[in-house]
Amino acid sequence: MPCIAYNSGYKYQLKEPYAVTLEIRPVVPIDTDYVKLDGDGRLSLAKGYAWDGPSGPTIDTLSFMRASLVHDALYQLMREGHLDKARTRELADRILRRICLEDGMWSLRAWWVYQGVRLFADPAADPAARRPVQRAPKGCRA
Repeated sequence: MPCIAYNSGYKYQLKEPYAVTLEIRPVVPIDTDYVKLDGDGRLSLAKGYAWDGPSGPTIDTLSFMRASLVHDALYQLMREGHLDKARTRELADRILRRICLEDGMWSLRAWWVYQGVRLFADPAADPAARRPVQRAPKGCRA
């Protein structure tokens, strides 16, 4: 029986490509199916990129959506080994806070968001946290 292969855990999907220039500049450009990051810090996300939105005890507001998108993409690049977690994670968390503020989030909430990712998000950037490919229906052959 044929099966489908998928990853679970995503809530949102880009309907148009999105790009932004960041302070993270890899020595070697990163080019995956949905995420690209060049040496000038230009992060490009392809139409169809999926992410889980704001995480933790929070609500998904407009002032948090773009920041969660960029942050999730950067953490994905760390999980996949394209970016060094030890050198990149803190900067990715600061970028999250900056974009939240740019998009109108109250400064106290942005501070709280930043503290949350600093204290609790480390495992999400770990390569061991990669989402496994799942297959359906039960008993199907790849």
